[in-house]
Amino acid sequence: MKNYAMNYRHAYHAGSFTDVFKHILLARMVEYLKRKDKAFRVFDTHAGIGRYDLASEEAAKTGEYALGAGRVLAASPPSAILKIIGPWLDTVRAEGDGFYPGSPRVARHLLRKQDRLSLYELHEEDSQALSALFAGDYQARVNRLDGWLVAGAHVPPKESRGLLLIDPPFEDGGDFDRMIDSLEKCRRRWTGGTVALWYPVKKREHTDEWLGTLKDLKFPDMLNAELYIREPRSASMLNGCGMVIVNPPFTLADELRTLLPWLAETMRQDKGAGHQIQNLSG
Repeated sequence: MKNYAMNYRHAYHAGSFTDVFKHILLARMVEYLKRKDKAFRVFDTHAGIGRYDLASEEAAKTGEYALGAGRVLAASPPSAILKIIGPWLDTVRAEGDGFYPGSPRVARHLLRKQDRLSLYELHEEDSQALSALFAGDYQARVNRLDGWLVAGAHVPPKESRGLLLIDPPFEDGGDFDRMIDSLEKCRRRWTGGTVALWYPVKKREHTDEWLGTLKDLKFPDMLNAELYIREPRSASMLNGCGMVIVNPPFTLADELRTLLPWLAETMRQDKGAGHQIQNLSG
C-alpha cells in the first residue's frame, strides 16, 4: 500500500465523528457476543489511555468532540436509531461530564462477569495511564506490548469466542499492510473470531485500492462500512472513516443500513456526506 500517513493519535480525536462511528460499531459487536452465555474476550491492539479529558490540551486543540459526539448527544434520534446506539450512549454517559471513553472503556462497560478484556499499548506514558485506569480490575489486563503481535501470538483466546479490534495510529502507510498481515494470521489461528479493522478515509481511490486487496483475500464473510462527513476527495483531510469486519454479527449490516444515513446527516461538515456498506466476501 502506498504511504498515506496521517498520525491518528487518540487523544487529539476524542469524541470525534470517527470515535462515534468506531465505538457504536464496537458496542454492537460486543452486544451480539453477549447473546450466548459462553464467555468471550475482546482484544484491543492500540488501546490508547482509555479515557479522555475533553478539557485536555490535546482534545481542546482540535475541538472535534463538538462536531462528533456532541452533536449526537444533543440530537433527538428516532426510536430505531436509539435502540442501536443505546449501549454506546450508556457508556458515554457513565463517564460523566467532561470525559469521553476510549474503546477500552466502551468494551469494559459492556462486559459481563465471565468476559475478559486484553489491552495493548506500546507508548510508555499511555500504557502507564491505561494501567492506572484499570488497576485492580480482574477482567481487564493491560499489556505494554506492540499490538501488531497479537494476531500472531495471542489468539485464539482460551475462551475461543471473541473480538479483535485493530485501530492503529496510521503514522505511516505501513499500517494498511500490517492489518492485512494480521488478517492472514487470524485466518490461520482463529478462523471463528471476529476481527474489526478501523481505517481513515481521505481520498476515495486510495481506500478503494486497499479494499480491493482485502476482497482478493476471499474471506467467506467480510463486511465493510464507511461514513463520510464530506465528499472523500482531498488527500489532505480526514473526510471519513471505515471499518472492515471479518465474521461480523449477522444483524450488523441491517443495523448499519438504518444507522449510517442518520449519523452522516447528524455529523455532516460539508457537501458529500454519506455512507457505504459493502460485502467483501470471496
